[in-house]
Amino acid sequence: MATAKQNFYKWHRILGLTALVPVIFWTLSGLSHPFMSNWFRPTIALEVFKPGLQSELRPALSIQQVLDKNGIGEIRNFTLINFNRKTYYQVLDKDSVANYYSATDAGQLKNGDRLYAVYLARYFTQDSTSTVNSITLQKTFDEHYQPINRLLPVWKVSFDRPDAMDVYIETSHSRMGTFNNNTRKNMLWLFEQFHTWSFLAAIGGEQFRIIILMIIITIMCLSLLSGLTVYGFFWKKFKAAQQSRKETGKEDKRFVHRYHRQIGLIVSFVMFTFMISGAFHLLVKLHNIQPEKKAYEQLISRTELIKSNLELPLPDSLIKQISLVKFNRSVFYQIVDTKKNVKYYSAATGRLLPGADEQYAVFLAGFYRSGNAKQAALNKNKVSQVREFNNEYGFINKRLPVQKVELPGGENWYIETTTSKLATKVAGIDRAEGFSFIFLHKYFGMSWAGKNIRDIVSMLAALGVLVAALFGFAAFIKNK
Repeated sequence: MATAKQNFYKWHRILGLTALVPVIFWTLSGLSHPFMSNWFRPTIALEVFKPGLQSELRPALSIQQVLDKNGIGEIRNFTLINFNRKTYYQVLDKDSVANYYSATDAGQLKNGDRLYAVYLARYFTQDSTSTVNSITLQKTFDEHYQPINRLLPVWKVSFDRPDAMDVYIETSHSRMGTFNNNTRKNMLWLFEQFHTWSFLAAIGGEQFRIIILMIIITIMCLSLLSGLTVYGFFWKKFKAAQQSRKETGKEDKRFVHRYHRQIGLIVSFVMFTFMISGAFHLLVKLHNIQPEKKAYEQLISRTELIKSNLELPLPDSLIKQISLVKFNRSVFYQIVDTKKNVKYYSAATGRLLPGADEQYAVFLAGFYRSGNAKQAALNKNKVSQVREFNNEYGFINKRLPVQKVELPGGENWYIETTTSKLATKVAGIDRAEGFSFIFLHKYFGMSWAGKNIRDIVSMLAALGVLVAALFGFAAFIKNK
């Protein structure tokens, strides 16, 4: 028994020391997350842009007239926008470049997309005086504009201000991806380096990062199990030794070891839930590593736009957004009204197509599932609109409203029809991982008590793990 005890102690110390630095990294960065996302979250004057109704924009020319005056034969899409007291057609050409044409005389605005991005950045910050340090078109995610923000491409507009504010703008839908000041940039760097360990991906790629983290989690799990084994199997010996030290007056010298065992036992369950949910999260990420799905693209000929966009049977006072979609060999004006309903009018006849948003969502789900527009037909599906985030379609997905297309086998495809984008796909394993992560790792089970209480509880759990680890290290040093 003495030999077994020594071996368990030996391996527990080795495994614990190996996992010590990762535990410190993960717990400290985990403690910082509520500060970044809740208490010390930077603020911005406005987070949502409210575009004017078509009756307020008052375009004098139709999209057909603008295309004809500029000799444009094919486009991917268009919409109406207003900034600096002028109304423009924002036209995405066949090369996917956004150009801006006056809705009054069809003249082209030079560098229109950059100018509109700066206008929106100033709108969101309500800052009309600070100098713009730089403006760059960003087509990939990085440490400051992370995949959680979803939207690409975006313009990064950097202001010359004491807080060094950066605002990320998606001009195609007049919305903000995110915003960062100096505090948030530093916290994002801390979380990226010490919690997700993005530096490993920079060294060997995403798969390498996940494998290394899985190895570390395995070591942590073995350290926990060996500690519980030592404490469980040799409980009587600990009690006898503790009683002996009390009688000889040496108890105070072992308080570090005692607190390590006691705190470790108390936090063992939360440590286990952190590890299991983290490991499951990583395994699903590893399983889902694949080339990014190609976005749906459409090319619309000027000859397909027969009915003028200014002659649709819908009052201008109800049109909040107008654009084009092409599916099932037909082109439609896609109208978002003041109640956020999405309606489709034929570009050939001007007639309303009932239930078209659901049909388009099914078409896009089929496209993203097969990767081919010709094979996009789906059977046996249920479609419903989602206007609020929920446990399955969480705020991490960014886009609302979306259409939820349910397929046999538990596959749910969430489609943002107004951008023709796949918001996310949820299958059986994704659903299980999502629930485990939000409840076991992020403590969403405490949401009933409010965000502040939930964050405090999760921080206490992380702090308990950190304290147990530090007492274990102190015990090791004391033994030496």
